[in-house]
Amino acid sequence: MGFFDRLKAGLQRTQSKLVHEIKRIVTRSPKITASSLEELEAALIAADLGMQVTQRIVAAVGKAYESQGRGGADILEIASREVAADLTLGSLGLKKCEQGPTVVSIVGVNGTGKTTTAAKLGRHVVARGDTAMLAACDTFRAAAIEQLKLWGERLDLPVVSGAYGADPSSVAHDAVRSAVAREMSYLFIDTAGRLHTKQNLMQELQKLHRVIGKQLPGAPHETLLILDATTGMNAMNQAREFNKAAPLTGLVITKLDGTSKGGMVIAIQKELGVPVKFIGLGEQPDDLQPFVPKEFAEALFADPEAKAV
Repeated sequence: MGFFDRLKAGLQRTQSKLVHEIKRIVTRSPKITASSLEELEAALIAADLGMQVTQRIVAAVGKAYESQGRGGADILEIASREVAADLTLGSLGLKKCEQGPTVVSIVGVNGTGKTTTAAKLGRHVVARGDTAMLAACDTFRAAAIEQLKLWGERLDLPVVSGAYGADPSSVAHDAVRSAVAREMSYLFIDTAGRLHTKQNLMQELQKLHRVIGKQLPGAPHETLLILDATTGMNAMNQAREFNKAAPLTGLVITKLDGTSKGGMVIAIQKELGVPVKFIGLGEQPDDLQPFVPKEFAEALFADPEAKAV
């Protein structure tokens, strides 16, 4: 199964409910009414697409029906086109420095999948011919260091770690120094999970980034926020606060295969203007893949009853 088919399968819970609602609305009448547009708006918001994108889709649908009528206006196609346009912004791939290691800080709240994401990103860059190192800077969560080391062994990636309870900034300092000495292409830093509402923990993250920056000017070159798609729009507050404390360069959305709220990807990127760079559809290393806006939009609004030509 190709990744697009896996993406469609992963988004099935979101897609099936959303498409069913849209088709129910548009098949009742050959005309689109104010009431129909309100129902369409409610269905899109229920899938967590967010108000801005929802209003754009509704406006585009209304305009298409006025000019073409039901026969020439495909709401699913219109919605897919509008979403793809909204998602196409910024640099979608990982940055790569011309000299020295590219340092990528992996941040987020507890339970979003930061450790596994750091390892999978390491595998991703190695697969394209680069080298990668992992840094175990979560020195608080039980078994966090062992978990990253196991991933390192599994994927043949070196891991820099310290003792539990050690200063995370000290571990990060040592990791940067090691990555420079070993001429690594990438260093992925697995930071501790922290609630976005805890100011002291956010200040600790800022300190870690300052230490990295002193050791290697310009680092971290990427700060990726890992978001659990199953939390829906609750992830919006996390994204806002992390972006304030440690300006984000990209988002990684995990667990998309377990939610009916996949539209949150669109809403968060639209509000923050921070690109989604990777999405996760499972536990295996290959289940984390670069984000392709057009494919995501097509999978989200795919009509299961449409026949392939």
